[in-house]
Amino acid sequence: MPAIEPLWKRTVSRLGRDCSGQDLIEYALMAALVAVACGAIMPPVGNSISTIFSKVTSVASLAS
Repeated sequence: MPAIEPLWKRTVSRLGRDCSGQDLIEYALMAALVAVACGAIMPPVGNSISTIFSKVTSVASLAS
C-alpha cells in the first residue's frame, strides 16, 4: 500500500515547478535596467527616476 505524501512535501514540489512569476520579475528587472541607463544618459531624467524608485521602495517597505 503506497504511503500518502505529506502536504508540505506536495507544496514544496509544486513550488519547484511553478514558473508563472518568473516572467514578471524578468520584465521588471529589464525595465529597471532601461530606467537606470536612461538616467545615466540624461541627468535631468535621473532625478525623476530616483524619485520614482524612492516611492516604490517606501511603498514596498510598507507592504511588508
